[in-house]
Order: sequence, then structure tokens, then C-alpha cells
Amino acid sequence: MKIYLDSIGCRLNQSEIEIYARQFRAAGHTLVPTASEADLAVINTCTVTNAADSDSRGKIRQVVRAGTEQVVVTGCWSTLNPDIAAQLPGVNQVIPNVNKAHLVPNLLLIPEENFELEPIAREPIPGSRLRTRAFIKVQDGCDNRCTFCVTTIARGSGKSRSIKDILNDIHAAINSDKAGDNAAKEIVLTGVHLGSWGQDLSKARNISYLVQTILKETDVPRLRLSSLEPWDLGEGFFSLWENPRLCRHLHLPLQSGSATVLRKMARKTTPEAYAKLVTAARTVCPNIAITTDLIAGFPGETDREFSETVDFVREMSFTGGHVFTYSARPGTAAAEMLDQVPFKLRKTRNAELRNILADSGQKYQQHFLNQTIPVLWESVTEIDSKSWHLRGLTDNYLRVNTRASNNFWNQITPVHLTEIGDNGLVGEIQETKSYGSKLHIL
Repeated sequence: MKIYLDSIGCRLNQSEIEIYARQFRAAGHTLVPTASEADLAVINTCTVTNAADSDSRGKIRQVVRAGTEQVVVTGCWSTLNPDIAAQLPGVNQVIPNVNKAHLVPNLLLIPEENFELEPIAREPIPGSRLRTRAFIKVQDGCDNRCTFCVTTIARGSGKSRSIKDILNDIHAAINSDKAGDNAAKEIVLTGVHLGSWGQDLSKARNISYLVQTILKETDVPRLRLSSLEPWDLGEGFFSLWENPRLCRHLHLPLQSGSATVLRKMARKTTPEAYAKLVTAARTVCPNIAITTDLIAGFPGETDREFSETVDFVREMSFTGGHVFTYSARPGTAAAEMLDQVPFKLRKTRNAELRNILADSGQKYQQHFLNQTIPVLWESVTEIDSKSWHLRGLTDNYLRVNTRASNNFWNQITPVHLTEIGDNGLVGEIQETKSYGSKLHIL
């Protein structure tokens, strides 16, 4: 069969469809870049906001309109709304999150042990989900009870994957002997509550132990951490950055800079504790990129509380982040709170926070102008027979664009950063020499 895979939402959803991709390929099936080419489509949905709900439904309808014969839906939105998902025209099957780990074996009627043999080498998913970075799921579910979050309902309790399984996935992704040019140069660790990894294992571990083990047991060129809750970072965590292969990037969700709003959100931190954490990170790794998540217009958020958030976000000088207009999710405590902020005011506050993040992000970019930094080229567009437009990421999450005479897709090259463009920094690839899959400055 020809298989089309797509997802909406978080990096965890991306990591899950990468697992499906390997399993379908191991069973002898072919991945295709568009739904119109597919016999079977699997859509991994999201429900973090009302917009994510809408995007999930829209993606399913697009696939059906493309003429795919079989459409299978999974993920958070369809788990919470199985009847609605099943009634969408063209949907053949809805698989809840509790069963999604068994999705491919169950669809193909193949014993799961068939997939437990030596893992097949990674190939990037074709089409819009093509990534040079490999997203590795290390944990699922969450035991926090943030009052705005529906993910705990959709994903259930926190559960860690074993180190053995994680290392197997990483080795499969970076194995250049099997994957060749498709071997991943960067691994991104993902989870709903990533920082809780290991706490539920028979021999309790922590996220620091996992990172140290991966860096010791693999030769992955880059290791990146996705979102980490600030209260999960224990003493000595920042010493991990003594290893240069750990990407200089931390995504620390803040949600609000007001202590009273944080309490209403049931967040296990305060502005003071958060600021102390950011200071500690920048002391150990001065050029680290710190990005965040913010919610604009949480129920009951007063003008004073929003001003506290504005002042705090400016003080933190984030390098970027996501601002979500508060969206009431059915089944959450926040949806039942009084004094829901008018939607127009939520949008106004969202725009103000986005502007602040854009300004601080540009200041961070300016710091690296006229410097030469390695870039992993993630997407390439052919301009003509002799030139290519390349887009990629530095380890500290700077987006870089360049024009080059060679296709350096999925390679890391040194780039001299010259200016700030509309879509990130612009640079020039420095003279390089290729040794197999690696490039070195001459």
C-alpha cells in the first residue's frame, strides 16, 4: 500500500507518526508525500486549542477530498470526540490514544513482535512532514493538573519509555551505514511532560540521567530537548551543557508572569522561581536560547495581572515563543471559572505579547550577526540548475536562510551570518570540505 501520514500540533505527534513511518516501511509499504497518491492515510489530531480542533477536522476533510480510499484518525481531538470524528465523511476508523501505540500492527494484522526485531533505518517522512531532525518519543501522558490543559484528559497519566527502547530508536535514526544521507544529524527528545521522564520506572531516574546516557551511548551530532516544565529542572541540570552536542536551547513554558494567575492555573512555579532558573541557565550557558509559551486572557486575568505578565516577559528577554489566546477546553477547571475574559480583549493581549517576543527575538538575532555558526539545513528548494535556497537551524534555534551552489540538505555547514531577513537570519556558507556525511571548516 501507499501510505500518507500527517499530524497537527505538538512535536510528540510528529514523533509518533515517525514511529508509524518506520513500522509501515518495515512491513513493506511505501510512504507518499500527498494524500492524493495514498491508499491509506493516518491523521494524528490535536485538541490543545479550539484552533487545533478546527485544524484537525480540516486536515481530515482535505485528505478525504484528495480521494484517499481509507482514512484512519487518531490523536487527542479524536480521542475526546470519537463520535464526531467517526461521523466525518470518509473516515474509516478512529483509534483512541490508549491504543495508538498499536495502530500499525492492528491495521495491518501483523503481530507486534514483528516490529521488535532490529529497527529499520530511518527515512524522513515525505511531503509536508519531512524533517531532517528525528523526533524521539521518550514519555507520554502527564500527572500535572494545570487548570487550562486538556492534554491530561486526552493522554492520561505519565508513562516513561525505557532507556533501551529510546536508544534503539536513536540508533536507528542516526545509523549512517543503513540510512546513508537520511541519517539524522539532530535528535529531539519529546514527551507530554518530558521533564518527568524516569520518575515512574522501577528504578527511578530523571531527565538529566537520560540526557547523559544518550550523549554517552550514541554519537548523535546534536541532541535537543523539547518543552520542559521549570519545576522539573533539579540542581546540577545546567551542567549538562558542558557537552557541546547538547543544543543551546531551552523551551520553558511560563504561561503567565503574574503570580496570582499562575496559582489559578495550578502551575508549580512563581515568577521569582522562574527568573532564578533563567538566570542560572544563562550563567552556565550565556548564549542559550530560551523560548516559552504564554496564554493571553486566562479567565479572570485583570489589567493589572496582564501588565505584570508584560513586564515580566520584557524582563526575561525571551528569544521567541508561542502565544496562545486562551481557549476554554471542555472538561478543564478553567472552562468553569467565572469572569471569562472577552474574546476581543484576549486577542488584543495576544498581539501585545507577540510583539514583545518578536522584539526580544530580534535583539537575540542581532547578537550573532557577523559570527560564523554551524547550521543544519532542513529544507532545500531548487532555484535553477546551479543554485539552491536553503533553510535551516543553528543549535541555539536561530532560523537561517542562504543561497548556495550545492544542495546541502541534512548536512551541517559553517555559515557566516550577515543580516536579519523576513524569515530569520541570512548567511553565507563558508568554504567547506566534505568527509562522508560530515562537513568541516577548512
